[in-house]
Amino acid sequence: MEYKPPFLFRSGYWNTIYPTYFRKVGGVNYKREKIDTDDGDFLILDWSAPFENSKSLVIVSHGLEGNSERAYVKGMVKAFNSIGVNALAWNFRGCGGETNKKPQMYHSCKIDDFETVIKHAVSQGFEKITLVGFSMGGNLSLYYAGKKGKDVLPQIKGVIAFSVPVDIRDTSETLAKPVNKIFMKRFLKMLREKIEAKEKLFPGLISLEGYEEIKDFKDFDDRYTAPLHGFKDAYHYWETCSCGQYLENIKVPSLLVNAKDDPFLGKNCYPKVKNPNLTVEFPKYGGHVGFVLKRDDGFYWSELRAIDFYKNKIEVEK
Repeated sequence: MEYKPPFLFRSGYWNTIYPTYFRKVGGVNYKREKIDTDDGDFLILDWSAPFENSKSLVIVSHGLEGNSERAYVKGMVKAFNSIGVNALAWNFRGCGGETNKKPQMYHSCKIDDFETVIKHAVSQGFEKITLVGFSMGGNLSLYYAGKKGKDVLPQIKGVIAFSVPVDIRDTSETLAKPVNKIFMKRFLKMLREKIEAKEKLFPGLISLEGYEEIKDFKDFDDRYTAPLHGFKDAYHYWETCSCGQYLENIKVPSLLVNAKDDPFLGKNCYPKVKNPNLTVEFPKYGGHVGFVLKRDDGFYWSELRAIDFYKNKIEVEK
């Protein structure tokens, strides 16, 4: 299933930027739920599950500093609802519009929170669950399936992931290049708001002082992510949390799609993997979480590809 973009979207940068500012997705009406975590914090879940008798569910994970309201999340939710599949879009800690209670927020391989969400879905009666992730959420989904391997919960039937930082160091260093300055500045601005909120809650532990000296993810992860979450430094965090090391261990039908013109991804994010359970696709175009199409129904190619893979590789395995 080839992605053939409109002419203007043969630019990875434009395909990345356009959906962020111009895409609107209507027709998704969430029902919000807040659930507790084992360490006394909470997670915010947004359900679009109108099919009461269905045991099938997709759990959609957003990217860095995203949330369940992002157009790419709602587009995927709407697409699966259109074929009769319920959807749950969850928000990483601190990403659902409320600052979480703990000093720690989220990171690229925080599978304890992810499994809390999955087990909660199972407790609601869902027996056939597919994990769908974008960017960081794609890494988390593939990391979870690969790290668990044959011990993955039996309700997990497949994984679908787009624009995945398979090698987080490679991605972080690619985003630190001058050509990607616009993206890096945007991420650091959003993260600053999170740190500012945390400083008010934990003034002796988290500080904004000197934040203006942070120029890239190496600086940010060295100062905040690594020490708050038990990693030695940014390099240790990146190495530990990259899903690439576990791709050959995935035991459920899975799809990884990384566009060759994705401005966020370096060469190590296009792996050669020998795993019959994993389909790897590197389309020429698509940008980062882009894959724009101009269709009457509003769906993007990523949503059409996800549904196609679900119907032909995951649903048939049930």
